[in-house]
Amino acid sequence: MSDIQLNAEIPGLHRYATGKVRDIFDLGNMLLIVASDRISAFDVVMPNGIPDKGRVLTQLSRFWFLHLRPFLPNHYITSDMHFIMARLEEAGVHITPDLYRRLEGRAMLTLKAKVFPVECVVRGYLAGSFWKEYQEAGGERHEVTLHGVPLPAGLRESDRLPHPIFTPATKAHSGHDENISLSQMRHIVGEEMAERLKEVSLELYEAAAERALENGIIIADTKFEFGYHQGSLTLVDEALTPDSSRFWDAAIYTPGQPQPSFDKQYLRDWLLASGWNRQPPAPQLPAEVVRGTAARYREALRRLTGIELSGA
Repeated sequence: MSDIQLNAEIPGLHRYATGKVRDIFDLGNMLLIVASDRISAFDVVMPNGIPDKGRVLTQLSRFWFLHLRPFLPNHYITSDMHFIMARLEEAGVHITPDLYRRLEGRAMLTLKAKVFPVECVVRGYLAGSFWKEYQEAGGERHEVTLHGVPLPAGLRESDRLPHPIFTPATKAHSGHDENISLSQMRHIVGEEMAERLKEVSLELYEAAAERALENGIIIADTKFEFGYHQGSLTLVDEALTPDSSRFWDAAIYTPGQPQPSFDKQYLRDWLLASGWNRQPPAPQLPAEVVRGTAARYREALRRLTGIELSGA
């Protein structure tokens, strides 16, 4: 099995922040973002990681940042290792073969941005927690309104929605994110910015969904994060990865039931079946769950970009 990296350590470099998956380092006017192999579910980080996961996230984010750049600026600068090593050396870091190996394929340089404290979720299909909310609201029998969005009656699980919808959430560094309405979002970021974030989120989703479908992948839903860089609205964090999105195989898409997916859902399903109460600490993941999750992440990367990561 591939080497699993749970933490990034760069001796001599200031750690700017640590998220559920990424370790972020300060390089003056830039950030170095290193995607680990940590994986979270239900907002809890699992005790063991997924091989190659950080590389999948980095390579997929790079792909989408470049593809979506005509629609909106983003914070991606480069993932070229020679350029990154040169910047680290300038910052006083001692470059070793081991450091190069640990960062290769999982590190990217980005611009600094002032990030909005909201997650911009776009849903093109009725799945996951949104399907559960729809059921609980009685949507199978009558029209319902969820988070300010009206939905017709009689939709089935995994049905394509009449049009993509925007359902923002608050960001939680620990604990659970909370779904909010657009009206609530206006109180957080202002009315004009809330409308702009909704507009650009829908535009990015539709462009990405069209591109992914060319490669046989349905993007059922995804989340974006945005910030300001030098006065410009900027896409930040990650873009359309198996961590932030729900990817389905278009060739076998069958509405009315859950869909096989290339994302975290396989892990979530195992956790639910295990009887875990969704509170820390999370259970140790069996080897077959680790392998199965890794295979799904690698397949998402292969289908969308053509990049193959071979894992044992």
